[in-house]
Amino acid sequence: MDLNRYADELQRQLATAAAAGGEDARELAARLTAPLDAAARLVLLNALSDAAGEISAELAPGSVDVRLRGGSPEFVVTVPAAPVPAAEPAAAASAQAPAPAPAPVDGEAGATTRTTLRLPDHLKTQAEVAAARDGVSVNTWLVRAVAAAIERPAGRPAAPPGTEQRANSRVTGWVR
Repeated sequence: MDLNRYADELQRQLATAAAAGGEDARELAARLTAPLDAAARLVLLNALSDAAGEISAELAPGSVDVRLRGGSPEFVVTVPAAPVPAAEPAAAASAQAPAPAPAPVDGEAGATTRTTLRLPDHLKTQAEVAAARDGVSVNTWLVRAVAAAIERPAGRPAAPPGTEQRANSRVTGWVR
């Protein structure tokens, strides 16, 4: 996305407003053009980032991110992975496919909160790898992981990856 046309339009409007104030106002507007250009671009980038966040909240589990490439913002849309077809044989599906991710937790429609999460580097790297493997953004992957942890019954540890937890995990009898 080219921000030049928006910055140029702002400069044109500033020059038009300054023309009404006389020569001193035009000179002041000319001196303010460069600092205002950088400030206007930063404000536009912040607005684009906020818009992408709002759109991501509506697209969950998909997402929209704004990235800077060469000083120009570009949108990156992450589409959620397609679900595994139900017609697959059960044996092949259980041997190849990981356990399905829990459905996204929405609460109120569009109600989201931005949270800063500090992870050790090795966990961040593992989360990025897992998100890429699942074909989702890191944010979506973390939301699913939190939702899965919350939905797990209290006092029960998570089952190791690739194993199913039995409904009755009680063992009785004698062992020598």
